[in-house]
Order: sequence, then structure tokens, then C-alpha cells
Amino acid sequence: MKSINRTCASVRMARRIWTNLSREALSRLREIIEQHKFSIPAGDLIYLENGWYVTHTGLLGLARRNRCAGIHVRPVSTFCDPSSQRWAFEATVYKSRACRGFVGFGDADPSNVSALVHGAEMRVAETRAVNRALRKAYGIGICSVEEIGSFSGQSDSARDSRKLPQPANGNGNYGGRTVRDRLCQLIRQHQLDATLVKSYATDFCGVKTLREATREQVENFVAHLAEWAQSDRNALLCQLNSYLGQKEGAA
Repeated sequence: MKSINRTCASVRMARRIWTNLSREALSRLREIIEQHKFSIPAGDLIYLENGWYVTHTGLLGLARRNRCAGIHVRPVSTFCDPSSQRWAFEATVYKSRACRGFVGFGDADPSNVSALVHGAEMRVAETRAVNRALRKAYGIGICSVEEIGSFSGQSDSARDSRKLPQPANGNGNYGGRTVRDRLCQLIRQHQLDATLVKSYATDFCGVKTLREATREQVENFVAHLAEWAQSDRNALLCQLNSYLGQKEGAA
């Protein structure tokens, strides 16, 4: 019964968010949800270019539900060039302590990431590697949204208008104040609820309060938020709205 309710709730919300869904798309959504227990309200899936994509949040939730034993990530130095912001990572997912590991690779450079996350290519590459390893480990046939490169259909002016200020040293290593400024700018730019974003951030970073998060965790969250806000703002709003109960409770 719980599985049926989850599927129905996800289909209803999907129809509200993406009003042009075909019967085939809805049928495919039901299959994905029933097979992997993903949820639209939780932000596990988004619909782009007539296809379903899983999110980093959805893959981590799947790993948690299946009691994943661990994830090891390392840079592949042969394919990394910090001077040009080109990074490559290898991730290994261990489904159990006896598992020999499922390996995935991810790369990122300024040419294949959104302008909003320029300067965060290293973290994007790491996320992509983890996503690919998780998809291999748990048999996820659909691509993750974080693995999508920048949208080639955007004009140069559109990309420039969305580009955020970068650190003067150009190394992408955002300090505390700059990270907060960038997060505030994203909230204003995409008209997001700051309280809901804070709730999502604490959940994303795996901490009780945002003050407990490390700088790297916050930087990862900001990069993730920027990428998702550009690729599908409606799906991001759906994810944020799942924290409405926490906001009301806090009030």
C-alpha cells in the first residue's frame, strides 16, 4: 500500500510540474518509481528534454535505503589540469563489506558545466563520478541530471547574464563570506525561499544545523543548487516545498 501511495503521489506532482507529460512518460515514471522507490516530492527525479533523469539526491537516498557500505572517491591526476579547471575523478561504490566495488568516472571543465558553477568544476566532476558509480551499483538505467553538460542551445548573452562573480584568484576555492554571498545571490536570482533552502542545505550536508557543515560541504551544496536551479527550477521548487512542514514547525 505504501508503494502504491508513493507512486500515486509522485505521478500527481509530476503532472502539476510538467504539464506536457505524455502517457509514455507517465508510464515510464511509474516503472522507475516502483523499481527503485524514487519520489518526485523528494526531488529524486526530474523531466528534461522528453526524458527522466535521476538526481544526486535520489541516488544517495537509494544507496542509504540499500545500506551502502561506503563510497571511495579519488582524483585521476593524469586527466586533471588545475590551471584550466579540468578535473576527473574515480568513484568506487561498495554495496556491502564483501563487495569488490563498482567503479565510475566523472569529468568536468568550463566547457561542459553550467556557467553558474564555473569555478566549481572539481566538485561537479566528483559528483558525476559518484553518480555513475551508484548507477552501476544499483542498476539505474537512466542518466543523472548532474552528468548533463551545459546546454548548447543557450546564447552567449544568456550564459553571461547568468554567470556569477568568481573569486579574484580564479581557483574556485570560495571562502566563508563569499560562499554565503553566492548562495544569497542564487536565492535572489531564482526567487527561492531562504528558509526552505536552509532546510535543504542541512539535509544535503547531513548535519543538524548549517553551522556544523564544513566549508567543502557548503560549497558542494551551492554548486548543486546552482546547477539544479538552471536545469529545472520547477523540480528544485518541488524539492524545497517538501520542507514546508519543517518551516511551519519552526514558526
